[in-house]
Amino acid sequence: MQELTAQPAPQPKRIYKSNSELKKRLWRNKWLYVMLTPGVLYFVIFKYFPMYGLIIAFQDYKPYQGITGSDWVGMKHFSRLFTEPDFLNILVNTLILFGMNILIYFPIPIILALMLNELRGTFFKRTFQTLFYLPHFMSWVIVVSISFVMVTMDGGIINELLAYFGFEKINFLLNPSWFRPMYIIQVIWREAGWGTIIYLAAIAAIDPGLYEAARMDGAGRLRQVWHITLPAIRGVIITLFILKIGSVLDLGFEHVYLLLNSMNREVAEIIDTYVYTAGLRQGQFSYSTAIGFFKSIVGLIMVMTVNKISKKMGEEGVY
Repeated sequence: MQELTAQPAPQPKRIYKSNSELKKRLWRNKWLYVMLTPGVLYFVIFKYFPMYGLIIAFQDYKPYQGITGSDWVGMKHFSRLFTEPDFLNILVNTLILFGMNILIYFPIPIILALMLNELRGTFFKRTFQTLFYLPHFMSWVIVVSISFVMVTMDGGIINELLAYFGFEKINFLLNPSWFRPMYIIQVIWREAGWGTIIYLAAIAAIDPGLYEAARMDGAGRLRQVWHITLPAIRGVIITLFILKIGSVLDLGFEHVYLLLNSMNREVAEIIDTYVYTAGLRQGQFSYSTAIGFFKSIVGLIMVMTVNKISKKMGEEGVY
């Protein structure tokens, strides 16, 4: 009978046999790490290091006392946030604008990318791409200024056309009912072209043989888009959608603030502009920090929730 001998327990596999091998690999890829350094420094300096300041959301912060000398008040500012009379209206305004971004703006770059992909002439394709990208490089100040010139009642081209065709002029800037349409139109005009870049890159990676096989089976252009292009870029669409959901309460300050005035404040005031008013103009640093902390927590929860749902549906998700 063959004698049985005890086998040694398997040792965990080491990626590097020695520190010298690790150093060699680091040195071999040194330029990649050099290229990575600016991005890492950006996140460390502007994203991670400022998180230390979140402590003041739980304090009655006084600038002359500093973070270590200010009194600790716990959840006082969060309680104030949820009991503030104007908070519900501000939250609703924020969610409505976010909903418009998701339902109206988000599909437009996808549709635009599909349309650009159908252009066969290289000259026309690059020309239209350039024209669609250009507005992204304009600041919101320029975009809102151009809109102001176009819709003002004193010589604005849109009101002049309305008057020419016998309609009454509309005060777009002071009418609360026109704030949200103006907001989403400006977002589409500035960002839709830029948003097509990732989708066009994903479409370019599709195997041309799939389209040839579909044409041999008699599929037209619409069927090819529906059965080949859209399924191929579905993962990219879902990833960008998850990232977009993370900004549910973070619409950006500059754009809305430029459109905000005393006449449309009831529908235009959002969390970002409210933080500016409470934090910088009124000096309520702890309260405004608590609002920002609340925004971040909601965004994190939304990203994790949607990512988990996407994985249950068979998609890869963000992580």
